[in-house]
Amino acid sequence: MSDLQTLHRGHSRNFENFKFIYPVLSRRSRGISIGVNLNPDKVCNFDCVYCQVDRRSQAESKFVETERLLAELDSMLDYAASGEIFREGKFASTPADRKRINDIAFAGDGEPTTYRNFDEIVAAAAALKQKHGLNDVKLVLITNASMLHRPAVARALEILDANQGEVWAKLEAGTPEYFQRVDRTPIPFRQILDNITSAARVRPIVIQALFMRLHGDPPSVEELTAWCERLRDIRAAGGQIRLVQVYTVARRPAEDFVGALTDTELEEIATSVRDLGMAAEVFGAA
Repeated sequence: MSDLQTLHRGHSRNFENFKFIYPVLSRRSRGISIGVNLNPDKVCNFDCVYCQVDRRSQAESKFVETERLLAELDSMLDYAASGEIFREGKFASTPADRKRINDIAFAGDGEPTTYRNFDEIVAAAAALKQKHGLNDVKLVLITNASMLHRPAVARALEILDANQGEVWAKLEAGTPEYFQRVDRTPIPFRQILDNITSAARVRPIVIQALFMRLHGDPPSVEELTAWCERLRDIRAAGGQIRLVQVYTVARRPAEDFVGALTDTELEEIATSVRDLGMAAEVFGAA
């Protein structure tokens, strides 16, 4: 495995003695992404079959300690902005074209928008970004879109919009049946679609679509056709889709019956997106 592949797969939530902030070299960001973990208890309202968070080990923290989280973020931004992050430790081997701080990403070990004071955390992160002069660094919300209708989340999205923000919303099913098979949640598929559409009417969003083999089988042609229809529905309703990220499992998934698609299969899916007049990028398992 190459040094770059090792860095891309090394998404540990632990960094030195930090509890809530973690840097990763992100394939999709093509640079350093500073993660903000608002779910240290590893609780999520989805139970995705492909989830790469290790829920078999016990969580070290049960609650978000806001003061400590912000102190860690402040320290990490100073460490990253100075370039010191690339002079020691695992990031010393980062390729020259990826030695940049791309974003502060709200992701972590669960759905970040379930955090009660999500808008306050986003506002504080935006203020710290400005404090360190990182005006070009994005604020990215990586979300399953289940809670985008909440007032606090809507306020947070407005803060994102004013601070180089992006919403990366998960949509990898075209039918309610496949949605439940893959994401295993009591939340209705229609709620996800409505939330994505509402958010995309206000700002261009990125769609995250992870496709995989289940018990050896790739998604059916019918399911992929239905998924493309959902993308078309979002756009027809006034939603703006800036990019569709088509990718597959790259680290150990939650279930052993989950496997990766080939680059060729991913490119075929991306081609179907481009045929809709939308931009698509492929990220393979390697």
